[in-house]
Amino acid sequence: MTRLLLGAAGVLLAAYGAVLLLTRSEVDQLVSLVAWLAGGVLVHDAILAPLAIAVAWVAARLLPTWARGPAAVAGLLIGTLTLLAVPVLGGWGRRADNPSLLDRDYWAGWLLVVAVVVVGAVVAALVVRSRQRSGGADGQRARRG
Repeated sequence: MTRLLLGAAGVLLAAYGAVLLLTRSEVDQLVSLVAWLAGGVLVHDAILAPLAIAVAWVAARLLPTWARGPAAVAGLLIGTLTLLAVPVLGGWGRRADNPSLLDRDYWAGWLLVVAVVVVGAVVAALVVRSRQRSGGADGQRARRG
């Protein structure tokens, strides 16, 4: 019953949002919205997903089994952070008449975050490897499987 009520609430809220969108938007805004939504699907399906599959395929062949999990987490974090950082890394929104907008070295910050994630993944991979070698619970499972 709870699922049914939550589902009904979700459908009602989505319908309300659609009504607001259609009644308060100009035609050119709706066309722009559809273009952005279609573009997002195309970029994901034509570029990001095949690239992620290719990187995972290569990593599965090059990395030892103890490093694959931490590498996958690092790849997910770096990919997500990079997608979120694209606007500031590209300087979109920077204006000469307002120097307080995008006033930092965002590339240095992004590189620092990537370095922290990579170091964390290396440390995690080494912990997994040492546990497997010492015969801990993870090591026993890895040897049986």
